[in-house]
Amino acid sequence: MSDPSIPATLREQVLDLIASGATTSRTDLVEALQVAPSTVSVVVRRLLEEGVILEEGVGLSTGGRRPRILRLRETDGVFAVAELGSHHVRVGLCSLDGRLLASDELAIDISAGPAGVFDLIGEVVARIRTSTAPGQALLGVGVALPGPVDFPGGRLIGPARMPGWNGADPRNDLSERFAVPVVVENDAKAAAIGEYTTRGGDAKDMIYVKAGTGIGGCLVTGGQVHRGGRGLSGDVTHMRVADSGERSCSCGNRGCLETVASGAALVRELHQLGLPVTTMRDVIAAAVDAEPTVVTMVRRAGGLLGVALSGLVNFLNPDAVVIGGALSSLDAYVAAARGVLYERCLPPLTQSLSIEASIAGPDAALTGLGHLVRAAVAQPS
Repeated sequence: MSDPSIPATLREQVLDLIASGATTSRTDLVEALQVAPSTVSVVVRRLLEEGVILEEGVGLSTGGRRPRILRLRETDGVFAVAELGSHHVRVGLCSLDGRLLASDELAIDISAGPAGVFDLIGEVVARIRTSTAPGQALLGVGVALPGPVDFPGGRLIGPARMPGWNGADPRNDLSERFAVPVVVENDAKAAAIGEYTTRGGDAKDMIYVKAGTGIGGCLVTGGQVHRGGRGLSGDVTHMRVADSGERSCSCGNRGCLETVASGAALVRELHQLGLPVTTMRDVIAAAVDAEPTVVTMVRRAGGLLGVALSGLVNFLNPDAVVIGGALSSLDAYVAAARGVLYERCLPPLTQSLSIEASIAGPDAALTGLGHLVRAAVAQPS
């Protein structure tokens, strides 16, 4: 059993630092994590007892006793990771240190239900393993879903945008298919972990928004994902916003952010205006081509996202607001959200606030899943 006195996030940070080569000794870990030497010793001792890391050899002295070198135990194998959207699935393989080795994206219809979607994921994983990591054992699987997830249980809770998935137990289904440890996470939370990891933990308090077909969110504070009482935090998509036109939402209410600021909302509104737009990719292509009506609508959507986030920024005072998902590729969307946040938030809160597009890009969720799966595999039962 794991030591309850060791925060899971601290354990994962230690593994990240050792795996990346950023730290090679206990002294390095103390400096990087800014925690007491006794805390680092407890975490390292536990990881050594579990056999997850090794301590061998000595490094250069900096004036005292030469430090022992820490490294991950070498094990052959890879992790399979997949992010599901309403109309696509992105599948990849990660190395044991969490690096994404390869990825592929395919069209799906999520309303087909778990069986068909998981069959496809299994086929893609097999193909990528053959081409990228032949002979490597599959040690774990991680899947991110566009709906509320009971973490770490992996069950969906009221998936309004996932017809055909009510009552599904994805973690159990995937465990039976792959016979390895499985992590199931909400897509926005997985992407927030990937973004935070990619940034090296620079933003200690970060609001991450995944703006795609729908809109999801996550708060990372002190290096940890804030999950809330039932693990359902971050549901910005159903926040009511002004100027929403009281449009009906998939949740059954009216005036939600999703109805005016998501990719699905843009597709619907532009199509109603008679433009040849049927997918979010059409919206992005038209915006990149500077089609005036599309750019105007994209700016309006980004501005309404800013309206919804302004109250959160005033309340939480984060170091950064990061916009990910497909719409983050549109400067007009991100700039409009940034402008409204500067306008509506208190000046002391925005003086050092970073408001920008994701740097992890479309692989954010896969990267986050890689780290979650590694932690699950390293955690003894």
